[in-house]
Amino acid sequence: MIEAGLGIYAIAIPALLLVLLAGAEIIWPRRGLVLGRYPRWITHALFFATNAVVGRLLSIIVVVGIAAAWASDNNFGLLNLTEWPWLAEAAIAFVILDFAVWLQHLAMHRYPWLWRLHAVHHSDRDLDVTTALRFHPFELIVSTFYKSAWVALLGVPVLVALAFELWLNANALFNHSNIKLAPRADHWLRRVIVTPDMHLVHHSIIPSDQHQNYGFALTIWDRLFGTYAAYQSQQPIGLADVQDERPAKAKWAMAQPFRKFN
Repeated sequence: MIEAGLGIYAIAIPALLLVLLAGAEIIWPRRGLVLGRYPRWITHALFFATNAVVGRLLSIIVVVGIAAAWASDNNFGLLNLTEWPWLAEAAIAFVILDFAVWLQHLAMHRYPWLWRLHAVHHSDRDLDVTTALRFHPFELIVSTFYKSAWVALLGVPVLVALAFELWLNANALFNHSNIKLAPRADHWLRRVIVTPDMHLVHHSIIPSDQHQNYGFALTIWDRLFGTYAAYQSQQPIGLADVQDERPAKAKWAMAQPFRKFN
């Protein structure tokens, strides 16, 4: 019952946050949009809808919540072999899962076959809250199996696994948003979490910038492994070989992994 309630919140809270951030982008924009909202937002809505269907089909096999429930039922995973307080286990799970997502993001940039999938996300020539929805369905499949494996191996409790998914989605919406934070607020927030200015560097057209600031939520991993960039990017957004209107078109974006590009 509790899991079902949290599952509803996991949809409702990001949806509300998306609306609020989209409104904030209009009032306090960080950058002017190159391609605008139409038809980009339609394309991103189609990505979201497609991934919702793919996610539903994946649930027949495995999702993060199912992996957590299986680990609990079978007393499998690291945290099921310990007797630490629940809050301590939750904190450990959050930190390790956040590192796992950082590591996955790094791999998406390092291995060509994974980059073909992830490049769909990077091909957007603007960066706003809807860019957080722009992930190819094949990347979703890879990500789901990857995170589910980590959840099972760690023995993450179901509620913690679902709460982490909510935390991750909320952070992705925030750090992809095109909102202008006060410099002092950005300075203090990025000590802990990834801010829009910090993630903007990662979406720069410059390849070396794209290998900086991999974090989706916590900033500690980029600082620890030397991939943190503190500067503000003034570079165009996207990929060098698609600086035109193609990324805004759904048909082109869906077929992007199968096209030849650098």
